[in-house]
Amino acid sequence: MANTDTASRSFDSIVRSIRDGSSTAAEGARVLLDQLTRSEVLGLLDGDVKPSSMTRLPGMIKSGPVPAGAIDRLGYPGVQFSDGPRGVVMGQSTAFPVSMARAATWDPDLEREVGLAMGREARAQGANYSGAVCINLVRHPAWGRAQESYGEDPVLLGRMGVGLTEGLRSNVMACVKHYALNSMENARFKVDVTVDDHALHEVYLPHFKAVVDAGVDSVMSAYNSVNGKYMDVNKVLLTDVLRDEWGFEGFVTSDWVFGTHDGLESLEAGLDVEMPLRLLRKKQLPGALEDGTLSRATVEASALRILRTVLAHAATRDEQEPGLDVVASAEHRALARRVAVRGMVLLKNEAVDAEPMLPLAPSVRRLAVIGPLADAANTGDHGSSLVHPPSTVSPLAGLRAALPGVEILHVDGSDRVAAARVAGSADAVVVVTGMGHDDEGERIENDEINLDVFGFPFNFGPFKWVMGKLAKMGSQFGRGGDRDALSLHAADEQLIAAVTAANPRTAVVLIGGSAIIVEAWKDRVPAILHAWYPGMEGGHALADVLTGAEEPGGRLPLAVPTAASHLPYFEAEARSIVYDASWGQRKLDADGHAAAFPFGFGLGYTTFAMELLDQTARAGRSSATVRVQNTGTRAGSTVVQVYAVDTSSERVVPQLVGFRRVELEAGAAATVRIDLDLTPTRRRDPATRTWSRRPGKWAVVAAPHSPDSAAGAKRLTFER
Repeated sequence: MANTDTASRSFDSIVRSIRDGSSTAAEGARVLLDQLTRSEVLGLLDGDVKPSSMTRLPGMIKSGPVPAGAIDRLGYPGVQFSDGPRGVVMGQSTAFPVSMARAATWDPDLEREVGLAMGREARAQGANYSGAVCINLVRHPAWGRAQESYGEDPVLLGRMGVGLTEGLRSNVMACVKHYALNSMENARFKVDVTVDDHALHEVYLPHFKAVVDAGVDSVMSAYNSVNGKYMDVNKVLLTDVLRDEWGFEGFVTSDWVFGTHDGLESLEAGLDVEMPLRLLRKKQLPGALEDGTLSRATVEASALRILRTVLAHAATRDEQEPGLDVVASAEHRALARRVAVRGMVLLKNEAVDAEPMLPLAPSVRRLAVIGPLADAANTGDHGSSLVHPPSTVSPLAGLRAALPGVEILHVDGSDRVAAARVAGSADAVVVVTGMGHDDEGERIENDEINLDVFGFPFNFGPFKWVMGKLAKMGSQFGRGGDRDALSLHAADEQLIAAVTAANPRTAVVLIGGSAIIVEAWKDRVPAILHAWYPGMEGGHALADVLTGAEEPGGRLPLAVPTAASHLPYFEAEARSIVYDASWGQRKLDADGHAAAFPFGFGLGYTTFAMELLDQTARAGRSSATVRVQNTGTRAGSTVVQVYAVDTSSERVVPQLVGFRRVELEAGAAATVRIDLDLTPTRRRDPATRTWSRRPGKWAVVAAPHSPDSAAGAKRLTFER
């Protein structure tokens, strides 16, 4: 190929040769690289945005993809980045429920559909690369960006992340983030996480490996440091683990702007692209390459990884080019509504006058809808994942559309006396309350970042002043940050007390991205529904569930404790913190604290029974067979969950190893096979990097949520 003309060596021609099998992506990458000037090669290793354009980034992100490494003369598009994960942040795209809400579906196949829709919308607007796959483990539910991830369990995180990755890759390269141990917001730029080998590899990394094994194209490094090294310069994690141990062949990008601390050291550690600015590497790499401090081989290794990945994607993505009509299309809106319904978790549903509070009885002719969030377009935080849909359906609008013959009264609850009066005049009450973008989410504040490391213009007085103003005003961000408390605001709890005193037929709908402690008021209300941030069609989905047109399909992706003191230590402004293997439901179980609502919990409008029939543990594929029956009077769904337990331990600490959503008509039964991921029963030898069975008497149990005993467990049979 070296002697052919320039046209035959262009990006498009090489893609065609890969597609027809006459070349490989690796060979094509070499051909492209050999044509590049030194400046063009180095240009692959950082973003294309000039530092002087930093203050215009929010507008650039919304208007189109952000480029890195494009070379027009060869038709090479480079990396054209668009963010996620609740939808495409460009234009007026579909705002899906946040990742935590989608995690509550426990449905990787449905998440694959979401990924396919997001990928089409991103590609239609010019992107070839999506940063939508966020799988950081929620160590503590106060984490402000918990809404962007899939909960507290490595197996659930991995399978949902794989679903989204596989869906995206049909149209765009998928990037998984934030690698690794990023689960604090306020201190994300400065905190150092100390973690031992056991917790690192057996708790905080298995889900990343699962997504890597599924073929993810790229990895985004985190802002924080791990064991004393910022992630962009953490060779142990970027090279020794990610590439050498796991065999990852894609490319690594930094988290944006403040995620690269040294241009040269980061490249040598395994960070391929500094995003999104042409900043530190522009200053450091040319001279280092010239004087021999930086080897050509190191530069070429990263360049080839990037070129190979972009070529392979272009050659294998769906050949049909989606048009702009897919963006926020009727099909995608319907999907957003379906996902929201399936992710809503019914936490409580007691009877009032012998009838369950939900679904709302047909006899309800006057409904009070109360609360500060009832008439709000509240789709989540206002950070980098903010989507700007063409419209958003509020809970109030959704109920009015679903109940045209019902008189619906609405007050925001700011006047509790007036709210109680309205509640008392109604047949039933729905209180909508919870969190918004000022309570939780991504946050940037200027005093958290040392801008001097970036040099001019960041250390220039007027620029620093502008950056500070953007941070304090929030630009689009709002206050955000880690949550101050896991309970509702005091005013919201007082509103619930006033309303329920006036009318006991009250259902409370919780809006928020993580666990909300409800101990102060849960006994006052017969029904509690966690709707998360349900996306642009959330109001319609909520009405579907409240009226009984659909059942609430969600199961908790994280445990809800009775007290925050039962959770791991969390300090939002910490400069250093230790992460161990005790968190979430596992910590509650190990310490003997019952959860208010355990991991995996959720009610429906029917009932199920399940029985574990058998299981087999093999080196290649392990599985369990479970019989499930709908024992209720209407069609519905459940999530069969399989947990491993060490029956020799003093306290039972179940660990999720598999799950499957099952839908059945009333009275129907089915026998289902569930694939098991037995990583929680294994341990890694740090010296040899090999895995072996963890000592103990291991058994598995099938349950509708994390069990509080080993009743019904069957011994785990290991076959060679």
